[in-house]
Amino acid sequence: MSDPISPIGSISWTDLTVPHAEAVRQFYATVVGWHSTPVDMDGYSDFCMASPADDKVVAGICHARGANADLPAQWLIYITVADVVVSATECVRLGGKVLRGPRDMGNGRMVVIQDPAGAVAALYQPA
Repeated sequence: MSDPISPIGSISWTDLTVPHAEAVRQFYATVVGWHSTPVDMDGYSDFCMASPADDKVVAGICHARGANADLPAQWLIYITVADVVVSATECVRLGGKVLRGPRDMGNGRMVVIQDPAGAVAALYQPA
């Protein structure tokens, strides 16, 4: 996460999960000018992508492995919430689905949900 103190309701991070992160990382480096920094994932690397203008990290490009193994190839936004368990419960109550989690991350907790229309997003609760 780029900003662990993002306000409740804000989009605090964006990841792209794909089977071959190295190739897609290079695609975005060439197409939009992002440069990357590898992030060790215990045996392989995902990537933080940074803006060429100011080196600000703007997104992640991740392998569909480990905790991301079952996620489809897609951009995944992380929306900051006060409590992922409460939000996940409300998601299901209102006709959505919990696809992954809730689970702990190094800097908080997250859950991947699908809304009643089929759109997927992650909900993020800062530590």
